[in-house]
Amino acid sequence: MIHSSSFYNHSWVKIQNSAWLDDLQTHGWETNSGRIIFLRPWTKGNLSKEEIKGLEGFFHRFSILMPQVIHRHASQWKFKYPFEIQITLGCELNHGGAIVGIYGFAYQGSDLLQFQNNSWLPTAKGGTRAQDVSRVFNQYHVTKSEVQSILSDTCPRFLLSILDAGKADLQRQVKPEAWLSTGSKPGPDHQMLVCHVSGFHPKPIWGKWMRGEHLQQGTQQSDILPNADETWYLQVFLDVEATETSGLYCRERHSSLGGQDILLYLEHHQGSVGWIILAVMVPLVLLTALAFWLRKRWSHCKPPASLLPLE
Repeated sequence: MIHSSSFYNHSWVKIQNSAWLDDLQTHGWETNSGRIIFLRPWTKGNLSKEEIKGLEGFFHRFSILMPQVIHRHASQWKFKYPFEIQITLGCELNHGGAIVGIYGFAYQGSDLLQFQNNSWLPTAKGGTRAQDVSRVFNQYHVTKSEVQSILSDTCPRFLLSILDAGKADLQRQVKPEAWLSTGSKPGPDHQMLVCHVSGFHPKPIWGKWMRGEHLQQGTQQSDILPNADETWYLQVFLDVEATETSGLYCRERHSSLGGQDILLYLEHHQGSVGWIILAVMVPLVLLTALAFWLRKRWSHCKPPASLLPLE
């Protein structure tokens, strides 16, 4: 769960909560009622109605209590309005198969607290401010017990249940489509080559510009951005001298391709562009010639002046 609180002044706070499974949002949250919104049928997992109500109650109380505590101590902790508080609460499945609870509390993007052994502990980089915040938070024993229960019991059970219930969605494989283009010229005698890859799922992907078996060191990659259909989109760039494009190709690897990488050769792309230009130019030339011929023929077929109407 990701919690964010925007403290605009001493009386106005905007709160947002959401839950995520890696990059996939699974839950939303209604601020006024405290109700959890399940964004997919399988995201309820194996939690009972009573457990769901218990979680809703905890998050609702927390979203009321936490701002009150922070307002009360903002001056002492040197929190300067306006400011942002971010909290991450959940658990993760590591490569060894163990599930570990995670809790992070940050001010303006800087980590201050972590939760371990039923206590909030200051981070090493948090300094005296983190120590002061942890000292106050640890006075709320009921909240500590609830957080400990969520991290050690509720979250691990819930994570395993939604991984099982959402297996079809989470393991969905969609093959990418890829094409080449050129971007704006970065300088004289240079070209910006762009490899577009779109429509793939899951998110992890590998993309590089290559020549032979050698990676091109100037390769740059955009952020991997979401499409509307819950697939992903990527661009891979290469700034290269116009005379050094021979043998270049874009290589894409993705789990949906079954080990068969996508290879897009620049020569083929340039050749296809040439054919497109030729396919457009030929009809234009023919139409121009036809128009010239018709105009010439019309001038020869012009009726004599005696047959023209009198004015």
